[in-house]
Amino acid sequence: MTASKTSSTRSFISHSSVAHAAIFICLAMAVSGCNTSKRDTITTGSIAKTSSTPLDNMDAAQLAETERAIGGAYVKDPRNRDIGLRYATVLGMTGKHAQALAVMQQVAIANPSDRQVLAAYGKAQAAAGQLEQALGTIGRAQTPDHPDWRLMSAEGAVLDQLGRSEEARQKYRSALQTQPNEPSIMSNLGMSYVLSGDLKTAETYMRNAAQQPAADSRVRQNLALVVGLQGRFSEAETIARKELSQQQADTNVTYLRSMLSQQNSWAKLADKDKAAKSAVN
Repeated sequence: MTASKTSSTRSFISHSSVAHAAIFICLAMAVSGCNTSKRDTITTGSIAKTSSTPLDNMDAAQLAETERAIGGAYVKDPRNRDIGLRYATVLGMTGKHAQALAVMQQVAIANPSDRQVLAAYGKAQAAAGQLEQALGTIGRAQTPDHPDWRLMSAEGAVLDQLGRSEEARQKYRSALQTQPNEPSIMSNLGMSYVLSGDLKTAETYMRNAAQQPAADSRVRQNLALVVGLQGRFSEAETIARKELSQQQADTNVTYLRSMLSQQNSWAKLADKDKAAKSAVN
């Protein structure tokens, strides 16, 4: 994989984890979203007072409305743990990583021994580019006698972004021992191989992840990314549109095209698709 392709892939991961983006994602950054399944209510739970729609399924207008509503609640009660966690998540999903980090700093000060808060704080640090600090925060949240697979996967995502891929993969595999067949972990492991340029191995993990019952849209978008990077854009577009509203699917496909075009590869991929179809016909 060229340096420009690696850079573009890292950028895609960063955006997808938050708003989906990462995707991963979801090591979005992967740490912000891609490491979490829909069972993680901090990242993907619905906001009862604003909408019954899960955050992952909201369009830009719904996210903006949710951000305003939760932001108002946060101003009134900035020490409230649950409001702070949700507000930081929405801010991250809309790309406001510095503000999300500031919110999580306040929540962490008010809840210094809360593992869930420390984990979210570490993810916010990573999303804001404070990778070494994120490792320390996530490490403080982990308990060796009863390790949390989400934290192991999040730590792996940070290590990947630091270029320490072998250490990252060890974390993912340890997480899978604790939580077998967890799609978010397998997706993160797949993205680790994307970053090192091994797209075939990455696709194997991504497809396995996408086939799991608990797989969510971010996992499938990561699979679409890996397929697209290999030049099979028609297939990638089909995957990107699966089980999404038309507006969400169009947004995902537009972003995927934009990301690939940064490498001047969109036209090449389209030509490959046309050539392949002509050969079949």
